[in-house]
Amino acid sequence: MSGQTQQVAAAFVTARREAQRLDHYPGPLPLDLSQAYAIQDAALRLDGREVAGWKVGRINPPDDARLGGNRLAGPIFSDSLRFAEAGAIPEMPVFASGFAAAEAEMLLHVAPGWDGQVPDGDTATIALLDDVRIGIEIASSPYPGINTDGPCVTVSDFGNNMGSVIGGTIDGWRDIDLCAILVRTLIDGEIVGEATAATMLDGPLGAVRFLLANLQQRGLDTAAGLWVSTGAITGVHPVAPGQLVTAQFDGHGALQCRIIPADPRR
Repeated sequence: MSGQTQQVAAAFVTARREAQRLDHYPGPLPLDLSQAYAIQDAALRLDGREVAGWKVGRINPPDDARLGGNRLAGPIFSDSLRFAEAGAIPEMPVFASGFAAAEAEMLLHVAPGWDGQVPDGDTATIALLDDVRIGIEIASSPYPGINTDGPCVTVSDFGNNMGSVIGGTIDGWRDIDLCAILVRTLIDGEIVGEATAATMLDGPLGAVRFLLANLQQRGLDTAAGLWVSTGAITGVHPVAPGQLVTAQFDGHGALQCRIIPADPRR
């Protein structure tokens, strides 16, 4: 599938650079996660931008059993990461004619110098971290069918990530139960989702363990440290340019972003 892998990767990279819709998947659909990550890895090489972190998403039944995994990953590029100072409302681009959604997430930062040993529990995972923050993932792809075509297609286009907004640090994160924090997502002031991370498999710390194992298996460098956007707590909520997204984390603050249409990268 080598030639086809490059073909699909190049099509996605070009469509993202030019902010152009892809009406059809640009090649044969990847049949398993190995093929999907091969496309993602080829696209990473073609794109060439610095990766600051990774988003983690859930693979739901029955696909999890069929594919042999219940999570997926995609890169967060440095130039798509926004730190939201108190009161700031960053503008976050999406492919307006493709797929676009917002997700309230916790972002955990793996400190530089990870030794390559995947931790075997929460205590060991916490020891690898140096920050935990509230955040919003912007999921967007030039291909509208990225989610409906299944998790392998999602993986193949950078895991459907378009950027992340990082808010304030969760006070006492080393000692509190992150899965007990009630989270709400609002679009233009209307609540569209409310939940805790307790519904998300083994929670944000489990997402970090999955990601480290995934990156290690793929031979990707993690020495500089990385952000992990650990999964959509309240669900995946469609958005359109002009809308205001708010994520509230009870007892730990809130953050916002404004959705705008993506411009071609020059």
